[in-house]
Formats: sequence, C-alpha cells, structure tokens
Amino acid sequence: MDLNQATADTIWEPGKVRQKSCGNLIQFALRYTGNSALYIHWEHEMTTVTLKDIARALGVSVMTVSKVMRDRLDVGAETRKRVLSKAKELNYRPNLTARSLVTGKSRQVGVIVPTLLHPFFAEVLQALSSTMKQDGYAVMISSSMEDPKVEEAAIEQLLGHRLDGLIIASCSFSPAKFEQLQEQGTPFVLIDRFFPGFRTNFVGVDDHAVGRIATQHLIAMGCKRIAHIRGLEFTTGVGRFEGYKLALDEHGIKFDPDLVSSYMTADGLDWQQSFDAMRKLLEGKRPDGVFCYNDPIAIAAIDVALEAGLRIPKDIAFIGCDNLHYGASLRAPLSSIDHHSGQIGVLAAKMLLKTLKDKESMRIRQLMLAPSLVVRQSSLHRKAR
Repeated sequence: MDLNQATADTIWEPGKVRQKSCGNLIQFALRYTGNSALYIHWEHEMTTVTLKDIARALGVSVMTVSKVMRDRLDVGAETRKRVLSKAKELNYRPNLTARSLVTGKSRQVGVIVPTLLHPFFAEVLQALSSTMKQDGYAVMISSSMEDPKVEEAAIEQLLGHRLDGLIIASCSFSPAKFEQLQEQGTPFVLIDRFFPGFRTNFVGVDDHAVGRIATQHLIAMGCKRIAHIRGLEFTTGVGRFEGYKLALDEHGIKFDPDLVSSYMTADGLDWQQSFDAMRKLLEGKRPDGVFCYNDPIAIAAIDVALEAGLRIPKDIAFIGCDNLHYGASLRAPLSSIDHHSGQIGVLAAKMLLKTLKDKESMRIRQLMLAPSLVVRQSSLHRKAR
C-alpha cells in the first residue's frame, strides 16, 4: 500500500497492516523511522451537543427543550423526564456564555483573594462558595498574590467573562479601581480589608477589637512586657496594632516601640519574616507575652521561642488571630482571636446576592463582626507559674 494513501485508521507495521477505529477524525500525522513501526497520531473532534440535537432525537421542538432546560413549568412531566434523560445521554452542557448574552445573567460570580495558601482565606472561600451554590451560582476564584497589578488584571479578566458580581479581599492601597467599578454599576463586596473613607459594601471583623482583646488577655494573664508582631500595612494590620496600643494605655502600660516588629510584606506565610521578627524581639530584654497579627506568624514565633529554650507559656505567652482549625493540635495549643472566617464568607455571599437581586438600590451595606477570644495553653502565663 502506498504511504500517501494511508489513512488515520491505519496503523502500519513492517509486513503488517492493522485497522483501528478512532471516531470523528479531524487530523492525523504519520512518522516513519526506518524498520520500526509507522506511528499514527490522531485527534478527536470535540462535538458540541445543542438543544437542536436533543429536540431532533426526541422529535420535539427546540422551544420545548429550551423550556425544560430553563426549568419552565409549562412542560408536561413525561416530556420533561424524556428531555432531561436524553440530555444526560448525549452529555449536553449548556452554553453559559450564550445564555448570559440573552438573559444578562451568567449565574457566576468572581472571588479574588490575596493568597490561596492562607487557611483563613481557604475557610472564607469554602463558606462563600457553599452559600453561592445554594442559590444556584458558580464561583470563579483567583489569587492576586498580594500584587495590586495582578488584582486589577484579575478583575478585568473575570468581568470579561460577564460575571454577575465580585467579592474581593483587596491587596491595593488605593480604592481607585473600586471607585471605577461603582461608577460602572458593577456589583461587588469587599471582605477582610477596606479603604478608610471609601463607602462600599464590606464584610469583615473589628480589627481594633482584635488587638485590644488579645492584649487585654495577655495582661490578665500577668504579662508585663507585651510585644506585637505586626502583619501587612492594610486596615487589618493597622487596626490590630492600634487596638494593641489602646489596651496597653488602658492598663497604664507604657508603649515601647522596641517591642513592635516592622510591618510584614507577606501575609504570614513568608516564614522567614516571622522567624526574623521573633528573633529580633529576643535579642533585647525579652518580652513575656507576644500578640501576633495572625496564627501562622504565631506558629513561627513559637518555634523560635522553643528553639531558644523558652518554656511556653511559663517563660513567654503567645496569642494569635484566626483561630485556625488546627490551633488546638500544636505542640503548644495556640490561644487565638476568632474573627469568624466562615461567617465572613457566608455574609459576603448573602450581601452580594442581595445586591444582585436589587441592582437599582444604591444602599451601601457594611458588616463589622465582633471577634471572640479562644483561650488555649499558649497564653496561660499566670497559671504556668
């Protein structure tokens, strides 16, 4: 047989021709290597099943199939059952892009967070996604990687998919992009971080209260030299730092800048920054209590203290913020401030859903949750003496 006459259904081997069916073929390539077999590569055509295909297979109108797919009630139960069964058999998938062009709704929302690695954002996303799913919405998730330029590009990309709205934990220091979204009438909700003076939909925790409660607890445990390892210089980090200073002032303890670390440049998951911050605190007169911006920073700081031979909490007490689910399982079970990550996700989703259902309303909704103290072994300084 002439090689030029070979088809993609033919596999050539020396002295042997073997037939193989490969479905809807759109292209193939032949490669000959001396006495070895002639290998044939094929690709399958991706067939898209349409409403017309389902209608043709059942002998019903396209309009009938469309009504079933849109869950309209004016279709008989038996016909509905046949249509859904045939759609499943043919692996029908609705064209959401085409549907959104017709209805103006994609039933999809976008979520942008600074990192997908931090357990806090993972817990927010889980609760948020579950809530949106209950209302028939799918969620597209993106990470800004703590880069404002990446965040802005992600916003544009998600909106390019004609998503109905956005939920964002912003890493930007300027509200300019969000002012633009407001002017364009794009529904969105900010979570965790906000912009002072910029009124928009927001769900988060009272970070001043976080810092105050954590520091008050260490004072109640008998700590006198209380250090603070700060987080990022957003409203979360600034608020917790201000709450820390307020608690010291309320109890007559003089603020000592040497007991405060510089702001972080990564959200607690750059372990080296956390290690360095704690080591620096131990270089001078040692603190007897440390309030850490979040739990990952606290975990790193505790490791440094243990390496230095310190006993926790007898020599030094620690408290973080997040109340991560594994906090009780650490070598020194970690006391923490619970800022209700799951509740933030649920409330943010419900806020966006309410906005989507009432787009004409100009009402701004802002929810600031009250944090709560969760006491574990790491901060029981007084009892350890």
